[in-house]
Amino acid sequence: MLLSPHEILKEYWEYESFRPMQEEIIEAVLKGNDTLALLPTGGGKSICFQVPGLLMEGLCLVISPLIALMKDQVENLKDKGITVASIHSGLSYFEVKCILQDAIEGDYQFLYLSPERLETKLFKELLPYLKISLLVVDEAHCVSQWGYDFRPSYLRIAQIRESLPEIPMIALTASATVEVQKDILQKLEMQRATTFKQSFEKPNLSYSVFKVDSKINKLLEILEAVPGSSIVYCNNRRQTKELAELLQLNKVSADYYHAGITSEERTEKQDAWIQNEIRVMICTNAFGLGIDKSDVRTVIHYDAPECLESYYQEAGRAGRDGKKAYAVLIYHSSDLEALESMPDKRYPPITSIKKIYQDLANYLQLPIGTGELQYFDFDLQEFVKNFQLDSYLVNNTLKILEQEGHCNLSENIFLPARVQFMVDKDSLYTFELSYSELDPLVKTLLRTYQGIYDNRTAIFEKQLSRILRTPIEEIKIQLIKLHQFGIIEYFPQKEKPQIYFSLNRAPAEFLHIDQDLYHKRKKQYQKRLDAMLQYIQTTDTCRSNIITSYFGESSAKNCGTCDNCLNRKKTALTPKSFELISEKIKSLAIKGSTIGEVMLECSPTSAEDIWTSLRFLESEQIIQIEENGKLTIL
Repeated sequence: MLLSPHEILKEYWEYESFRPMQEEIIEAVLKGNDTLALLPTGGGKSICFQVPGLLMEGLCLVISPLIALMKDQVENLKDKGITVASIHSGLSYFEVKCILQDAIEGDYQFLYLSPERLETKLFKELLPYLKISLLVVDEAHCVSQWGYDFRPSYLRIAQIRESLPEIPMIALTASATVEVQKDILQKLEMQRATTFKQSFEKPNLSYSVFKVDSKINKLLEILEAVPGSSIVYCNNRRQTKELAELLQLNKVSADYYHAGITSEERTEKQDAWIQNEIRVMICTNAFGLGIDKSDVRTVIHYDAPECLESYYQEAGRAGRDGKKAYAVLIYHSSDLEALESMPDKRYPPITSIKKIYQDLANYLQLPIGTGELQYFDFDLQEFVKNFQLDSYLVNNTLKILEQEGHCNLSENIFLPARVQFMVDKDSLYTFELSYSELDPLVKTLLRTYQGIYDNRTAIFEKQLSRILRTPIEEIKIQLIKLHQFGIIEYFPQKEKPQIYFSLNRAPAEFLHIDQDLYHKRKKQYQKRLDAMLQYIQTTDTCRSNIITSYFGESSAKNCGTCDNCLNRKKTALTPKSFELISEKIKSLAIKGSTIGEVMLECSPTSAEDIWTSLRFLESEQIIQIEENGKLTIL
């Protein structure tokens, strides 16, 4: 008997009820409708396709742009006993073929893949044999050239629907302006889609912006005032480490995280933070995607992001449990000057782009007419040093080359160790007799990894270490010995960033760049940047309203808890009246009075003035209002 959506939710997620709008989205998908779901960060987007994916007969195909996000979702599903696989960069042709063949056999309920994989010959050949029941496009804003994270590979998603004409599609995103929403529907050919849009308001989240002389002092002040887990976002890797060390010197439990650390380090740091062994994570925007931690009390932006979409998504990682939380942005006046100069840096002259493209080809020693669909090791710092380039200019040029469909930089690629046997079975048998100490490893490789005798196959030294009960370093030494004896070809694990060429390398002078689109994108970027600058500098408008109106949502009600709302309310009271009411509230909080008792004791002062004082004292962490209405002094 088929389970209901509620029963699936209870069985696999152990939740008693859906979050707002999840059930309606699931019902629309189950009816076979194309669906666009706009759910803010923490709104539970993945459940909106994972529940129907379990209820529908066949394979749920999930297109996701980020390996880290894909990895987290895949691991979460596996932990629930759900059959799932993922196809991304770093897998060999043989491994991809095995996964797709298993999917055709019905071995998986979910298959995650990066959008670039849709374009491979192998996937196109096997697509008609996959029994797909639901097509999912995660991070759907990536399809829009006018959005903040455009990826050309997303434009090709609509093409696979020609092979899947009756299959429903659900597109999901956490942040998209009205213009981007329309673009998503058009580019994914979802003209008749049902659209669900949850409010962008976050009533429990208090937004604040502070112009300061010393960022570190303000950061320490905030962390001292607001207890609990915290994320601090910075714009560059070096600063994450330096800031974490500064906090540690000030007796604050902190660590750092960015895309340049190893996969193992990322997992260790992330787990320590999730389990509250580390209180504060100082990070770049590489951190946070797919991480489900509900009790984050503060998200602090040490550097201002370039658009409100990014800011809203990152700030929204605070307070997912519905309790009071704070999103704080701190800045110097020099930060505003740096932001204002960004458009010309983010979109450099086309001559500069062509020069760096030529330098890249020289660095990779890549001849004209080669490189299509290939990955190449890429060390950004080495490249910048060798060719005496500005790293920011190089990063931006690589983003433009990706948007133009030429190549892209993948920093989070994990390439596991690979092995292939190089001798015939008779020679292998003779070798095992002569070198009995290596025999257990040889046998374990052959038994554990399908196809390893005939194909270059990914292996995992940790897994071999567990099976053989041998230290991992010894396993690596033995693998090197087998390689030296010519028994296997062994390629150690690596996590170097990779440059992926979508097209063959072109002569730099003839590099195709659509100049009209390029200048339109620059104009859209300027528009997004102006909105961010306005948010930072505005002191007389509710910050929640600024954000919601940016995303096309009108609200007549101020949040009452952001710095601008609190300052406006505070100035409505005379300083003397505010001081008298505040002192009275503090004395009542010491006694453990309730809000009702405060209202009574502060009479005949107006209820509005009392509430203004209460909210201000609460935001400044002087008092705390408990769920039962009782006040405590902090």
